[in-house]
Amino acid sequence: MNPLVHLKRVLIAIPTLFGVGLVVFVLMRVVPGDPIAMMIAPGASPEDIQNLRAMYGLDTSIGQQFLIWLGEVLHGRFGTSITFRQDVLTLIGERLPATLELGGVAMLLAVLMGGCAGMWSASRDGTWLSHLIDTLVAIVQSIPDFLWGLMLILLFGVLLPWLPISGRIEPGLSQEAGTGFLLIDSLLHGRMELVQSLLLYMLAPALSLALPVAAMLARVLKASMQEAMSSDYVMLARLKGMSHFHVLVVEALPNAITPTLSLSAVQFAFILGGTVLIERLFSYPGIGSLAIDAVIGRDLPLIQAIVLTFALLFIAINIVVDMLVVFLNPRLRGSQTT
Repeated sequence: MNPLVHLKRVLIAIPTLFGVGLVVFVLMRVVPGDPIAMMIAPGASPEDIQNLRAMYGLDTSIGQQFLIWLGEVLHGRFGTSITFRQDVLTLIGERLPATLELGGVAMLLAVLMGGCAGMWSASRDGTWLSHLIDTLVAIVQSIPDFLWGLMLILLFGVLLPWLPISGRIEPGLSQEAGTGFLLIDSLLHGRMELVQSLLLYMLAPALSLALPVAAMLARVLKASMQEAMSSDYVMLARLKGMSHFHVLVVEALPNAITPTLSLSAVQFAFILGGTVLIERLFSYPGIGSLAIDAVIGRDLPLIQAIVLTFALLFIAINIVVDMLVVFLNPRLRGSQTT
């Protein structure tokens, strides 16, 4: 594994983030609407409006505003939220852990469901059960995550009220100060009642995000398993009298899982992006819900910081998974060049 290859990818991320920041900065200033007009009180004087524009750096040209903003960002300062009147990084730091936990649980559910469905369908290839699984997978994949969210709210919130459909944790449960990752902090402190409540409140939104991804992973894994099952080493294992389970799990799966793992990275990034709508549907206090509040309030500093945060997460996820794929597949280690 050549570390220079991964260093090169990290360096490429810098101009990528710069490009994302530039595009978002310009777009947010050319679209209709004035954030200052939404803040001023009735009867405010022109002088008050001008002072407010100067406070948020909106009294200069777009080019000057971008250079000022870029200089502040390079010093780790993303400004003050127009809507919440708080430091932008503080707001994101408070909401981001909730979104990462929700995305992590959703990805875990997607991998478990998609992996089981893909392997089960591949192991029964050509039978009516395989055709049934493939049909269900196609139906599940055709329904977007927000529609799954609405159906789960109707099912488990109205018809069969088994799951909470709003919030992150049961009101009244005390939360100890920690990293903001309530699920991890609760596990480390042995607060199982908090863990149970967090998972219960997370289940419906996580399922909404996980189901379409699970269907896609199942299709890719089945195709990879079918290719692996027809390979020479699997044929040799069968001739040696090894069981079907051993051939499937020990011989075929390790060689078929690389494409699925690579797809999982991309889908995890899409899961995090999908939290914008899902968190709003379930009133889940994460960065996705914060993004909608920022857009509604034309909160320019907050929108720019949230977009950069998502871009940084997407880049980091892909780099980490690329490293993991190379680590799991020894054939790729010697093929990398700088």
